[in-house]
Amino acid sequence: MGPVIAELSRSDWAYPYVVTTGQHADVVEGALQGFGVVPSRRLNLERRNGSLNELFGKVIAEMDRVIDEIQPACVIAQGDTTSVAVVSLAAFHKNVPFMHIEAGLRTGKLNDPYPEELNRRIAGLAAAMHFAPTGASLNNLLREGVNHGDCLVTGNTGIDALLQTAAHHLPTPEGFPNLPRVVLATAHRRESFGEPIESALQGIRAAADQHDDVGVFFLMHPNPRAHEPARRILGDHPRIVVADALGYADMVAALKRCWIVVTDSGGLQEEAPALGKPVLVLRNTTERPEAVRAGAVRVVGTNSTAVANAISQLHDDPELYARMSVPVFPYGDGQAAKRIVAAMRGRLERPVSALSAA
Repeated sequence: MGPVIAELSRSDWAYPYVVTTGQHADVVEGALQGFGVVPSRRLNLERRNGSLNELFGKVIAEMDRVIDEIQPACVIAQGDTTSVAVVSLAAFHKNVPFMHIEAGLRTGKLNDPYPEELNRRIAGLAAAMHFAPTGASLNNLLREGVNHGDCLVTGNTGIDALLQTAAHHLPTPEGFPNLPRVVLATAHRRESFGEPIESALQGIRAAADQHDDVGVFFLMHPNPRAHEPARRILGDHPRIVVADALGYADMVAALKRCWIVVTDSGGLQEEAPALGKPVLVLRNTTERPEAVRAGAVRVVGTNSTAVANAISQLHDDPELYARMSVPVFPYGDGQAAKRIVAAMRGRLERPVSALSAA
C-alpha cells in the first residue's frame, strides 16, 4: 500500500486516511516510513487468544467506528489477509465503495491457502472496484461474474515498492551469512502448521548439510506455531541463521543478495522473480501461476526429501539455475499505483446515475 498512499498524497484531489490494525506493528510502521507514510489511526485490538474469529470481531467493530467518524469517499485495502476481508465487509455494510488491490488471485480450493483463499473471495464479493495484478487474475474475476467495467489490470503495487526500494544502495542485513550461496527462507502458512512445516524445515536443513557452500537466512514469522519449529530444527546449524522478521528495506536487501528463495509467502513469489532469484514454493498449490509459467518459480510442497532435492538440483545444475534466475516481470512494471489512483479518481467522479447503471 505504500506506493498507493504516496501517490494519493501527491494528488490534488485526495486525502489518504491511513488505518493500521496494530498487527506486527514494528514491521508495518517501518515499511510505511520508507514511503513517507505515517498512520492516521492505529487500532488497539487488545487481543487475548489470537484466534481468527477474535481478530475478525475486533477489527470489524473498530472499522465500523472509524468509517462512521471519517465518512470516507471509499475504502481501499490490498491483499488477502483476514483484516482485508473484514474491512471489505465493514465498508460494504456502510455502503461505502470498497476498492480491492491485488484482486482476483485464486487457487480454487477454499482451504488452500488457509484462510487467504476465503479472505480474497469475501473481498471480491464486497468490492466495487477490482485492481487485478495480471490478466489471469482478471479472468478469474470475470468467471465469477464480476462486471468487466469494475476491473482493471494494473500490475501489483508490491512490484512498485520493490523496484523503488531496490534502486537504492541497501546495506547487508545484520546476520546475513557470508557464504557463496545463501538460501533466503520463510515458512508461516497456517495450513502448514505442524508436520508439514517441520518436514519443510528438515528439508532445508538437509540441503545445507549436503553442501558446504550453502547457508540459510531463515526469517521467522511472529506466530509461535511458525517460529518454534524453526528455532528447534534450524537453530543449532553452523551455516543457518534464524532471525526475526526484517523491516522492508532490509528484506529487499536480503533478496538482492541471496542465491535462491525457499518460501510459502505469496509476496516473495512475485518479488524474487523481478530480481532474478529462483523461488521454490513450500506449498502444494499457488494462486500465482504466472511466475511458474515464466520459469522462475517451482512448487515443491513440504516433503523434506522433495525440498532438499529441489535445492540440491539448483546447486548442481547451473543451466537450470541460469534459466530460473533471468529477471521476469509477470506482476507488473512498477507503475501499478499510478494506474490505481487514476482509476479511483475516475470512479469516484462518475455521476451517481452512471454508478447506478453500472
